[in-house]
Amino acid sequence: MLKVTVIAVGKLKERFWKEACAEYLKRLGGYVKITVRELPDSSPENEEKEILHTLDTLKDTPCTILLDINGKERSSTQFAADIDDLTVSGVSHIAFIIGGSDGVTEAVRQRATRRMSFGPITFPHNLARVVLLEQIYRACRIIRHEPYHK
Repeated sequence: MLKVTVIAVGKLKERFWKEACAEYLKRLGGYVKITVRELPDSSPENEEKEILHTLDTLKDTPCTILLDINGKERSSTQFAADIDDLTVSGVSHIAFIIGGSDGVTEAVRQRATRRMSFGPITFPHNLARVVLLEQIYRACRIIRHEPYHK
């Protein structure tokens, strides 16, 4: 089973963000082994240390995907194909990084294997987390040829 780690700067404070994430985490349970690692929101330099330390503590070396406004935009089907291609090529662990409100440092950008974008608009990191979890869930459904709302 594919392992997915979401490294997210910032805590979910409002109940509606927590509930939305919990719903997608529950749905994802049948598809992937998923873990969310919340890191404290501070300066990009402090967040860099936390992000890189978290990556270093992962048991295996994951394919690391940074959510970045300047990253590659992917449709849901392209995103699913990317995940499927990674797993077919032997990748068993994918780590996604969601930076804080001030972005990430160059060291974090360089550590990422890939960078992807949800488009040119800026999302609050809480919403980015919900969208990421939903897109991972949607990708899992697409990969298995299961129906999903369009």
